Amino acid sequence: MTKIPVHHLNTWADFGLDMGHTSYPGAREMLEGFEAHRDDCYSFLLVETGGGSMDVDFINVDLPEAHIYYLVPGQIHHNIKTNDSNTWFLSVNPSLVAKPYRQVLEGNLSLQQPVKLETKTFVQFQNIIHILNAQYKGDSSSPLFQQLVTSLLDSLVGMYAKIYQRDDLPGKRTSRLYHITQQFKKLLMEKIRYEKRPAFYAEQLNISETYLNEAVKEITGFTATYWLMNESMVEAKRLLVYSPLSVKEIAYDLGYDDHAYFSKLFKKLTQTSPTDFRAGYFR
Repeated sequence: MTKIPVHHLNTWADFGLDMGHTSYPGAREMLEGFEAHRDDCYSFLLVETGGGSMDVDFINVDLPEAHIYYLVPGQIHHNIKTNDSNTWFLSVNPSLVAKPYRQVLEGNLSLQQPVKLETKTFVQFQNIIHILNAQYKGDSSSPLFQQLVTSLLDSLVGMYAKIYQRDDLPGKRTSRLYHITQQFKKLLMEKIRYEKRPAFYAEQLNISETYLNEAVKEITGFTATYWLMNESMVEAKRLLVYSPLSVKEIAYDLGYDDHAYFSKLFKKLTQTSPTDFRAGYFR
């Protein structure tokens, strides 16, 4: 086993943006040839016709036609199947994604799901992607090229964020509870290796631990305690499969001083030991 490779957008896209379509020569072969990896950028997909799938953080995600989907930086993905689909795919540097959009796109505690677009909205997505692609493939030395491409990209990403902020999507609210959950998610990403106590996160948000658990459960269906353990276990799975670290080293890397306790917790939450999980994945 080797460490999980990270693909860096700046190695193949100077502008911080790259976009393509499965109909382009060699595109399907390139996508389906990727082994498990992380990207340091966002990926945005628009499935026009047909359908495909991919594995994202150990969950298989179906990508039907007339659906949009996205990946945030750091998510492991592989086993990409384009099948007969016609799909646009864009890689975008985080610096080109406005903060309000990032807060929406990274505000999901559970794995984000593909969203089916209504016909009118689907056409709007197609139109702006076609316009963006035409400008992006144009003369980069022309006046205002960068400003125009950036503006179009900002509009497109904003459309993704608007869809994923809809109230009718699972786990989405515009209430204070939703904003508390978003803030909790952000803190969790930053502090999970060092702090696993719900009380710490409640204190950071100036609310009680009880209220934090109630808010997060109302929005996601699970308590803050559950998500703290879940995030550690997802990262543990990544390291077990894609790194050469021992179980003991993984426990320490994730902030568990007692590796035996880590193994016991892992088995409780996944119904298998870390060693068996690693061995089973490569069986």
